[in-house]
Amino acid sequence: MFPKPRQLDSESALYDAAIKILMRRAHSIHEMRQALERRCEDASMVKNVMARLKSAGLIDDARYASQFAHQRTEGRKQGKYRVARDLRARGVPDRHIEAALEEVAKSTDEAALVRQRIERKLRSFRGEIDEKKLASLYRSLLHAGFSVDIIRRELHLMTRENVPEGDPGME
Repeated sequence: MFPKPRQLDSESALYDAAIKILMRRAHSIHEMRQALERRCEDASMVKNVMARLKSAGLIDDARYASQFAHQRTEGRKQGKYRVARDLRARGVPDRHIEAALEEVAKSTDEAALVRQRIERKLRSFRGEIDEKKLASLYRSLLHAGFSVDIIRRELHLMTRENVPEGDPGME
């Protein structure tokens, strides 16, 4: 997709490249290692730069997972399953993901997030809410990473209709 970046041959140039990468956005340890390996084929230089970044506190998976989870739940109004899936895709270990999700769960109400998303979606619907629109809303909430129980309860409360049982394979 992207052309291979210019190859770097010194540790200081590789460290500078890592700093520039981190200036754009935070990265997990796994993402940073991949980015550096694309820029340098010498594994020992990559390892040394990664150690420098860790010792300087510039990359830390626990902090990254916490910030990512807060941003995704508060900013994008995403559920815990979506946040966990995205963090796993970025190479963050499960222990950090679980800790970050527990921390976020203390400060956010997942049911309120679901209600906000439902209200926003209902405003965009024209006419009567039929089964097709309800199914679309249900799928969008599942895709956003919310639990089936919360989705069904909030949809029922918001639309005053019986929400059909979801397919267990959709979770």
